[in-house]
Amino acid sequence: METTLRRFLESDGMKVKLELQKVDQETKARAGVLHTPHGDVPTPIFMPVGTVGSVKGIELGLLEATGARIILGNTYHLALRPGEELIRDLGGLHHFTGWKGPMLTDSGGFQVFSLAQRSKLTEEGVTFQSHIDGRRMMLSPERSIEIQEALGSDIAMCMDQLVGLPNTDEKIYEAMMRSVRWAKRCLDFASREDQSLFGIVQGGLNRNFRIECAQRLAELDFPGYAVGGLSVGEPPAQMYETLDYTVPELPQDKPHYLMGVGTPQDLIEGIARGIDMFDCVMPTRNGRNAMAFTKHGKMRLRNLKYRADDRPLEEDCPCPACRRSRAYLRHLFMAGEMLGPILLSIHNITYYERLVTQCREAILAGRYRQFMAECYEGWSQSEGENGT
Repeated sequence: METTLRRFLESDGMKVKLELQKVDQETKARAGVLHTPHGDVPTPIFMPVGTVGSVKGIELGLLEATGARIILGNTYHLALRPGEELIRDLGGLHHFTGWKGPMLTDSGGFQVFSLAQRSKLTEEGVTFQSHIDGRRMMLSPERSIEIQEALGSDIAMCMDQLVGLPNTDEKIYEAMMRSVRWAKRCLDFASREDQSLFGIVQGGLNRNFRIECAQRLAELDFPGYAVGGLSVGEPPAQMYETLDYTVPELPQDKPHYLMGVGTPQDLIEGIARGIDMFDCVMPTRNGRNAMAFTKHGKMRLRNLKYRADDRPLEEDCPCPACRRSRAYLRHLFMAGEMLGPILLSIHNITYYERLVTQCREAILAGRYRQFMAECYEGWSQSEGENGT
């Protein structure tokens, strides 16, 4: 693997590159290896979210033990605190955090959507009022790239405009076209040879808009492509349908990244449609709120039925949470002990990483459709709780 990476770095200028190994014959599921300056990543892959340079509550050694191979950082939040100049001067985000593997930074574009009440949008960019101290911050496509280059991530994301759904076709198209123009500005400004810039497809749930956006971005020849603007309240079926007509328009030799998604069901359905990379706060956020993901569905540990349950969450899970009983984990939450959220966050990320690894193995074995059916069968056996 090290020899493969060395050849890759010498021949491709340290840019991220996807090596496809197999495409499933019954679906569009893909198995491959994502080569990056900080190591190789088997795909499909789930990326834990470390918004401010930390995956909440999880020390890096424990995070690596979950199977995580690439993590995220947030441009907007890190620029506000502690500031990208400080991180740059201290050796970049990898050295600052201690994470040795690949890292991806988002553009801050999501904050255009999530902090809409605290921001003003123009063609130039977005002016935010800091949620920390109220000071104003201008984030343009160029400024976003400037921050991400200072952070030194392996993968940087273009700044885009995300709109809430439902919305008018006029507003969705306007945001989509602005995202394309901003993507070109990001590409023109980017200068780091060891950082790869991914374009982001927008267009809401409109088939024509998504296809047009994907085709326009494909012409710009990014090293990778993301599908953004989903999982913002639309039903899962609509998200899957959007992927059905969007992903085929993306360059098939480049990595495909579905941003901010999602549930275990979303992962296996996205993979079936040709997605290689996922990120979501769901494993850690739900873990902090006493909800575990398992192969038998969701488990809400505050429920009284787990009070004297001596079984582990999952018999075959190697995580530290599964070396304790359900009763003990429930006790931690009921007692307000911080170890509870930590252990359950570790378990949930471990579950997600094991799931995508099993997806990869099924693709390589030519049985991905069967594996999907097995997942749904397992989730349907949840103990009276929603398994998806």
